[in-house]
Amino acid sequence: MTLPIRHHKHVSAPLPALRRRVLVIGLVLLALGVVLTVLVRVPSTASAVQRVDDWWYDLMRDLRRAPAVSFSKVLSEVFGTAIDWPIRALVAIVIAVRRHWLALTAWTVTVAVSEVSIGPIKALVDRPRPPGALIATSAASYPSGHAIASAVTAIGIVMALTSGRRRLYWMIVAVIVAALVALSRTYLAAHWLTDVLGGSFLGAGLALGIPEAFEVARDRRRARAGAPPPGKRVDRISPSRHRR
Repeated sequence: MTLPIRHHKHVSAPLPALRRRVLVIGLVLLALGVVLTVLVRVPSTASAVQRVDDWWYDLMRDLRRAPAVSFSKVLSEVFGTAIDWPIRALVAIVIAVRRHWLALTAWTVTVAVSEVSIGPIKALVDRPRPPGALIATSAASYPSGHAIASAVTAIGIVMALTSGRRRLYWMIVAVIVAALVALSRTYLAAHWLTDVLGGSFLGAGLALGIPEAFEVARDRRRARAGAPPPGKRVDRISPSRHRR
């Protein structure tokens, strides 16, 4: 008796498509950051933006409590240069030990681009800080350097060190951390609301977009070389068996 030939289903991995979607999300966030920067910078829209910022400033002042102020100051310290940069250096070492050279390159480029972009944008917008800051501040107000740094560090770590389903779980944690840092800056009157929104959009856009741009470029190189995408299974046909 001859058994029928069984064909295993062709299972194509959604990973390359998922990477492209994440890249698009990163580009959208960057675009939102650019749009908000224009709204803050252009005089015809700056007044409307400032009304929203004034409302949020008054709300944060009314909700101010001593324990929350202390917690906000801790967040500002953690994502200040004295602590944030050693964390970034440690992440780079971990990636290098794992020999994930593409991830290391993406991580380095993401951090470098984010840091280089802060100064010119601050100089371009040249926005004054809110009055009565509860923590030491320097330079112009827009964008929030802490918001950019927290988004780049928290989200960038997830992008560099995780994969698969775990990445989604840790990404939620990273977004929460970045949001808390950003909001803490408005709670301390160190930034206007739109300062931290713009910084968060720009930081998150870079943290998502740059690593995925590297990955998408690698997928395309593999496709041109005829190699299967990561995780893709090749069709197999089980040999027929004959019984007498």
